[in-house]
Amino acid sequence: MMGRDRARTRVPGIALAGAVIAVLCFAIPLAGLVWRAPWSSAWDVVRDHEAVQALRLSLVTSILATAVAVLLGVPLAWVQARVEYRGRTVVRALTTLPMVLPPVVGGVALSLALGRRGLVGQYLDDAGVHLPFHVPGAVAAEAFVAMPFLVLTLEAAFRATDRSLEEAARTLGASPLSVFRRVTLPLARPSLIAGVVLCWARALGEFGATITFAGNFPGKTQTLPLFVYVTREGSNPDAAIVLSLLLVVVSFAVLLSLRDRWLSVR
Repeated sequence: MMGRDRARTRVPGIALAGAVIAVLCFAIPLAGLVWRAPWSSAWDVVRDHEAVQALRLSLVTSILATAVAVLLGVPLAWVQARVEYRGRTVVRALTTLPMVLPPVVGGVALSLALGRRGLVGQYLDDAGVHLPFHVPGAVAAEAFVAMPFLVLTLEAAFRATDRSLEEAARTLGASPLSVFRRVTLPLARPSLIAGVVLCWARALGEFGATITFAGNFPGKTQTLPLFVYVTREGSNPDAAIVLSLLLVVVSFAVLLSLRDRWLSVR
């Protein structure tokens, strides 16, 4: 048996070589950041007032964007998973489109739709709701690009949920809302948490749609990725390296936590 197992797991040399090269393609750029990082001044960079301000704004906008994604994305994921209707494939493609669109294109689309003279934005502006070049605009841009990660993750979970448990709850007199809250959501909890964390991480690192739709105003709409870009192009590229590493560490920690605790990838 052990001989058979070894035969099954024997890896062809060409496959192993390709896998190693692929891993290096991901690892070498990150190693470059570590190699060039000014470790002696890293703490001063992280404590810099403008950097802290940008980080604080990034945390606020990414959390708010995630809240918007949960509020809208959970019902959408349930409908996509459970309701048969014409055009469902088109809706699925539409909701996943921000994942493949260049972020700048998403920002342009948001400007034309929600800008002060946009398709919907003109009415929002008349009502006193101003999105472009304001914090709510940054939240909208981040939610636009991050929500698909939550919807896709949760839709798959709703499809895989054991519906017999939901039927049993209905038989016992539970209302549809109670069934969803007490049975469906707890069953999908691991995927819900994974989707929320992925959505938040994507919102935290958003750049293109944010700078296009919300602008890059320090202390107002300049999130940490935008601050990294400005710093890199300005007179302090070392600070950009340190802050880039900070974002890498956060993203890497998120992915590790998802793998080990929620996604059960083996």
